[in-house]
Amino acid sequence: MARRRAIGAFVGIGLLVATMLAFFVSPFASSQPDGLERVSIDAGFDKTAKAHALADGPLADYAVRGVDQERLSTGLSGIVGVVLCFALGAGVFVAIRAVRSRQAPPPAPFSG
Repeated sequence: MARRRAIGAFVGIGLLVATMLAFFVSPFASSQPDGLERVSIDAGFDKTAKAHALADGPLADYAVRGVDQERLSTGLSGIVGVVLCFALGAGVFVAIRAVRSRQAPPPAPFSG
């Protein structure tokens, strides 16, 4: 039981640190184009880009729609991203664990 509590504390502290970083550090990210956006500019085909299906989504452009203060909006978007990624990862972990527990042979009876 102590091991389970230690793992829970570790995950909880990690989640807290990740959300704090997402909220306080993400507003300082560079707004300069990088990655594929930079390549498209350098190659000269950035003018042909079209908006994708989620361009008007609630978290488009690393901001929360309806929150007018830019830094707060970016920070909240970061927190939502951390929580969604954690939930997805936890769901995959639980699903894999459930499948493995069904495949594992039952434990030997205790004869003490």
